[in-house]
Amino acid sequence: MPVMPDGAITRVHGFAVVLRGPDIDTDRIMPARFLRVLTFEGLGAHVFEDDRAAASRDGAVHPFDAPAATGASILIVNRNFGCGSSREHAPQGLLRWGIRAVVGESFSEIFFGNATTLGMPCVTAAPEAIGVLMSRVEAHPSPAVTIDLASGQAWTDGFSAAIELPEAVRHALVSGAWDATGLLLADFDQVRAVASRLPALMTGGR
Repeated sequence: MPVMPDGAITRVHGFAVVLRGPDIDTDRIMPARFLRVLTFEGLGAHVFEDDRAAASRDGAVHPFDAPAATGASILIVNRNFGCGSSREHAPQGLLRWGIRAVVGESFSEIFFGNATTLGMPCVTAAPEAIGVLMSRVEAHPSPAVTIDLASGQAWTDGFSAAIELPEAVRHALVSGAWDATGLLLADFDQVRAVASRLPALMTGGR
C-alpha cells in the first residue's frame, strides 16, 4: 500500500506516467460504482478501470498498465484535468495508486482543491512545456521527473519548465499546513482543553 503524504511537501521526485487528452473527467478517473465504499482504502486498484478495460479489449495498453508506469509517482496531463463531478474519490484513488503530484495545463477547480487538501500538488505549466515533458517521458523508459515547489520548476532529461501554483496553496504545502488533521493531532492537548469547557457540545448532553 502506498505511503500517504506527511508533513511539509517541497519537492516530489520520481518516475512519471503520461496521460494525454483534454477534459479527462472524474468519472473516468474513478467510475461511479466505486463511490459506495465506506472508506477510501482499495480505491487505487480501480483508477481508470473502465478506460483500462476498454484499452485491453482493443488490444492496446492503457498508460497506467504500461510497464514503465510501475512505481510512477508523478502524473502528466493536458488541460481541464479532473472536470465533471466533485467526487473526492478521484484524487483519493490516484493517491492510493501511488501518484504524489500532477503537472498539467489546467485543472478543474474542485479536483484541484480535493487533491491539494490531500497533499497532492497539482501544478500547471504552459502547453508547450507540457508537450515537451510528455514527449521526454514517453521517449525514455522510466525517466525521473522532479517537481520543485520552492523554485517553481519541473525538470526531466535535461529539460526544465516553469510551474505555477497559487501562493496560498504553495505555502500550505511547503509549510505542512495543508495537513489539517496532522496539525490538530499535533496539539491535541489544546483540543482536549477546549472540549473540557464544552461538555454539552462535545457529548450531546443538555
